[in-house]
Amino acid sequence: MAISRNTIVGAAILALWTTSASAQQAEEPAPAFTVSGGATLVSDYRFRGISQTDRRAALQGTFTVAHASGLYATVWGSSIDDYVYNGADQEIDFVAGYRRTFGGTTVDAGVLYYYYPGSGGIDSDFFEPFVSVAKAIGPVTAKATANYAPKQAALSVGAGKKDNLYLAGDLSAAVPNTPVTLAAHLGHSFGPSYLTIGDEYTDWSVGGSFAWKKLSFGLSYVDTDGAFITPSGRNASKAGLVASVGASF
Repeated sequence: MAISRNTIVGAAILALWTTSASAQQAEEPAPAFTVSGGATLVSDYRFRGISQTDRRAALQGTFTVAHASGLYATVWGSSIDDYVYNGADQEIDFVAGYRRTFGGTTVDAGVLYYYYPGSGGIDSDFFEPFVSVAKAIGPVTAKATANYAPKQAALSVGAGKKDNLYLAGDLSAAVPNTPVTLAAHLGHSFGPSYLTIGDEYTDWSVGGSFAWKKLSFGLSYVDTDGAFITPSGRNASKAGLVASVGASF
């Protein structure tokens, strides 16, 4: 499926907590702070179904510091094509959040700040609060997510400040006795804003991932019901396969 920021952050923290739990063997206290990170090569960086790299490959990296209380801070970055924001060739996201599990329910809430260095001095940066709730139902985990960016100049479509709402649902399940996880995603962007194609659009994806030691491999089918043509003539919202390989620490 398309790689999303909330998915990357959540996966990094989950891996981090698993490592922390294993370390408690031999009756040693868990550290107050833990650190995790990784790097990923993707065949196409899709943000809510739309290619940010003109349907070409991207290199991405992430670094997270988490506290035992559930507070965390993450820096995530990716290469992008210069049509995304006025010549910028990279996107850097700063995330501050709080994540806790209560029984079989996990709540994750925080704020994303999108930074586009090299965008020629225009208003390209914006912030976006988010909240997600995930529930384990037998072997399947269901998650609902809401991201809302208040009115900001960076989201303008030429008629003053605009806001943006994104709602999404995800299902994932590990295949028993294998390192394979299957996933499906459905999201809808409400506009109009700089983040939407026209007034609004829907994106969806299905795919799977395979974990081996510190490496992960993924393949997903991504599509939308919109059309966004890049300066090169490609349709950045057209259906396509996205492959990825990543390493974590």
